[in-house]
Amino acid sequence: MINPIWLKTFCTLVEVKHFTKTADKLFMTQSGVSQHIRKLENYVGSALLVRTGKSFSLTEVGQRLYQQGKEILNANELLAHSLLIDEPHVGEVKLASPGSIGIKLYDALLDVQTLYNELAIDYRFAPNEDVEHKLKNKVIDIGLTTELCKEESVISEHIGYEQLVLVTHHTNHSVDWKTLVSLGFVSHPDAAHHANLLLGSNFKQYHSVKQFRKVGFSNQIGLILEPISRGIGFTVLPQFAVSAFAKQALIKIHPLTHYVKESLYLCRNRQAYITKRSEFIANQIREVIGLT
Repeated sequence: MINPIWLKTFCTLVEVKHFTKTADKLFMTQSGVSQHIRKLENYVGSALLVRTGKSFSLTEVGQRLYQQGKEILNANELLAHSLLIDEPHVGEVKLASPGSIGIKLYDALLDVQTLYNELAIDYRFAPNEDVEHKLKNKVIDIGLTTELCKEESVISEHIGYEQLVLVTHHTNHSVDWKTLVSLGFVSHPDAAHHANLLLGSNFKQYHSVKQFRKVGFSNQIGLILEPISRGIGFTVLPQFAVSAFAKQALIKIHPLTHYVKESLYLCRNRQAYITKRSEFIANQIREVIGLT
């Protein structure tokens, strides 16, 4: 690999066309400039300059090296500049969250992105444990979870709530424990956590989702309610996911005695550098959730 310092000295000399002026421009001695040129010639195995008194011209190899060397130096400068860019509306921000809050947030963040075309949103849907794992390994900048993260390297900030609801087919006008057992449970990645919160607060018979016959499973947030809309089973989901389901007329949300909401946390790796764009998006998320 060509030493970039030697290359810069050579390209500057070609442009300035004078050893002493090159030395002044690079804050070097004239002998230092000459030494860099000799080292570069030894490295490429060919003369780069044809010296005539105090002037010089380029050899064919020298001309090619200058042309390609300038491209390399310009690319290096652009890279260095891009690494230093830290603006709130420029660059990529990587996020992950469970599906329900993701449905609400992703749409809102796309609205933000339409205002700032140099901002890029990379949004992944994942259950709580996967979000925490991605944060621990610095795969994402921001994570949203519905549980406090257990990893010491991850910090959690409480930013809001989301109501949990019990959903059946629209023909089920009311539900009791016997009805739920008869219907069976449509599961999803966070189903046990949601059921423990909502059913555990409203049915004294409840101990675990294993008490119900499992009649389906989906890890796609937009499909969890599809079997429910066809009369298959019941489930427990956050309100955002239920509100986004297209076939509202085919499902029914059942009011229960005890209203239950789960906390929403904005999480980050405490050891990761927080860019201005990441903080900008975090503030947008805080506004969207707004401690609802």
